[in-house]
Amino acid sequence: MLDTNCFDALSRLQLRMSHKSSLYISGSHKSLRKGNSTEFSDFREYMPGDDLRRMDWNVYARLDKLYIREYMEEKEAHVSVLIDTSASMDYGKCSKAELARDLAAVVSFLALNNMDRVLLYDMKDMGRMLSVGGGRNAFAKVLRWLEHIEFSGEVDMLSAARRMQCRGAGVTVLISDFLHPDMLEDDTAKSGYEKLLQYFNYWRQRPVILHTMAAEELHVTLEGALNLIDAETRERRRLVVDAKAIDHYEQELFRFTERLKKGCTCGMGAYVLCNTERDRKKLVFEDLRVIYDI
Repeated sequence: MLDTNCFDALSRLQLRMSHKSSLYISGSHKSLRKGNSTEFSDFREYMPGDDLRRMDWNVYARLDKLYIREYMEEKEAHVSVLIDTSASMDYGKCSKAELARDLAAVVSFLALNNMDRVLLYDMKDMGRMLSVGGGRNAFAKVLRWLEHIEFSGEVDMLSAARRMQCRGAGVTVLISDFLHPDMLEDDTAKSGYEKLLQYFNYWRQRPVILHTMAAEELHVTLEGALNLIDAETRERRRLVVDAKAIDHYEQELFRFTERLKKGCTCGMGAYVLCNTERDRKKLVFEDLRVIYDI
C-alpha cells in the first residue's frame, strides 16, 4: 500500500490531458471558453460593455484602436476510472486486485488534488459509480469506495464502457489484466480492445491503460502436467508445460502487450504494464511517469 509521503509527492503532479475542457465548473484545466485566468490567450477588438481593466493601452498607442486582452478560462475536467473487478484480477501472490486499488487511488488523488472530478466505476456493476469533486479533502470517500469493491465473476468490458457517463473531453483510465476472450482476440476487425479505444476517441477521452499483471503471469515457472481452472468460468484444462510451451507463451504475451500499447498510443493515450511485484513507489513515480504533466 502507498503511504502519506507518497501522496505528498503526488501533490506536485497532475494528469496529462489531450483535450481542453468544455465544462462550466471552475477547476485547473484549460477550457475552450475565454475567461479570467492569468494565462493570456488572444486579443480582440473592444466592444461596448467590455471590462476596461482588460484594455491593452500599449496596443492602442501603436494602432490607435481599442483591443481587449483575453485569457484562457480554467475549468474542471472529468477523470473516469474504470476498474475490471472480474475474478481473474483476484490472482497472484501479490494480488492484481490490490494493485488495481492502489492505481485507482493514485489517479483519483491526482485528479482531486488538481480540482478535477473523479468518476469511479466498478465494471461489473456500472450503476455503482462514485462521483467525487471538491479537492483532496474528498479523497477519503475514494478510499472507502475502493475498500468495498469485490473481485469476482465475469466482466463484459466493452458493454461496461458504453455505460460511462461521458460529459465532455477528459481522461478515461482503464485498470485491467485484459484476460477476456474479446480482448485477447488479435484480429482488429473483431477485437473488443480496438472497439473500446474507438469508443473513447469518439467521446474525446484520452485513454490511459494500466495493464495489471501478476508476476506469475509475466514469468511462468510452473512445469509438468497441470490441471488449470479458469477463475471466471471454472472451465478446466489439462496442459503439459515444458520449456517449449513457456517460450511460446512468452512470445504470445509479448505480442499481446505490444498490441495493447500500440493501440493506446495511436489514440494519443498512454499504456503502462504494471507488475504486481514491482516496488509501488517505483511503479508510481517511474513507470507511471508517462501519464503526468510535471
